[in-house]
Amino acid sequence: MKTSVDDIWTQYMNTRRPELREELIAHYAPLARFVVGRLGIPPSSLLDTEDLIGYGMIGLINAIDRYDPSRGVRFESFATPRIRGAVIDQIRQLNWLPRSAVSRMRQVEDTLATLEQRLQRPATETEAAEAMGVSIDQYRQMLLDMSATVLSLDAPLGSMAQEDDATSLSDLLEDEQTTGPAEQVEQHELVTVLAEAIERLPEREQLLLSLYYKEELTMKEISRIMNVSESRICQLRMQAIMHLRASMQTYQTGEAKARKTPRKKAEAGQRRGRGRPRRKSTTEEKSTD
Repeated sequence: MKTSVDDIWTQYMNTRRPELREELIAHYAPLARFVVGRLGIPPSSLLDTEDLIGYGMIGLINAIDRYDPSRGVRFESFATPRIRGAVIDQIRQLNWLPRSAVSRMRQVEDTLATLEQRLQRPATETEAAEAMGVSIDQYRQMLLDMSATVLSLDAPLGSMAQEDDATSLSDLLEDEQTTGPAEQVEQHELVTVLAEAIERLPEREQLLLSLYYKEELTMKEISRIMNVSESRICQLRMQAIMHLRASMQTYQTGEAKARKTPRKKAEAGQRRGRGRPRRKSTTEEKSTD
């Protein structure tokens, strides 16, 4: 009689036997390959697919070691962000991305954020290209090149510096990372802003994100549905993600300014108070008389 994966998990949690761990790794290995395949790294990338899958397996093994079935979370849901994160962390450590590429990504994000603030809607390709002083073809090529950097929902918000502690779009969708009431309120606000930003996207970009992140289709499958090339799907996906990042950057910038304004007013009031002589109270004036 074949042992079910649930039985293997039960035995492994009770005994931590190495052979059971190996069975779990073998059982979930296709998940690592699937997650890596959906990162959207184009065939022109300098990275070898098998190396990426190897990085994904590191994340998978880490997930197996840390998973607790009693929490009621499906293993696939628990492991997927860790597999993605392991791949992205390894790529960052390679430091293969040139500074010029990072500069271009910052330029695109800042341009889209500025245009959205001015237009009160996501900018079109034509508007973004004109603002950056490049042609439509050059702008699209920039988007395609950016997809090779594994810029996705996992990239930190507000900067391309890839800080370890920065919030990412995918962080907003993982309830297990929320630890307390304050974090829950902040997360709810950010998720609301993200949902509103998605609703403002053109219908084609909304459809693409739904097919990719919700239906979990591959780039090739989406290209067939939308009747465009696979490279064009990469471009559109990057533009959609950059629009979302720009919206979140605008929101976070506004929040930072809002927090600073009351503080500045309070400090100004304190300075004015120190600069004026204290007025005597009515009681003090009577006692003096």
